[in-house]
Amino acid sequence: MGYMTASQAAKKWNISQRRVQILCSQGRIQGTFKLGEAWAIPEAAEKPDDNRKAKKQNEK
Repeated sequence: MGYMTASQAAKKWNISQRRVQILCSQGRIQGTFKLGEAWAIPEAAEKPDDNRKAKKQNEK
């Protein structure tokens, strides 16, 4: 299994490196671990949903 850095994940998912680090520290990306100051993220990991944005519901 290969791993990528927070910077590589940020480019892949089109979000900031800091946001990736926050997601890792919150445990929202499965299989991550720290190597010193850097996060190791599985290459197969998927971008978690952004729960900060309110989702619009269709009213009937």
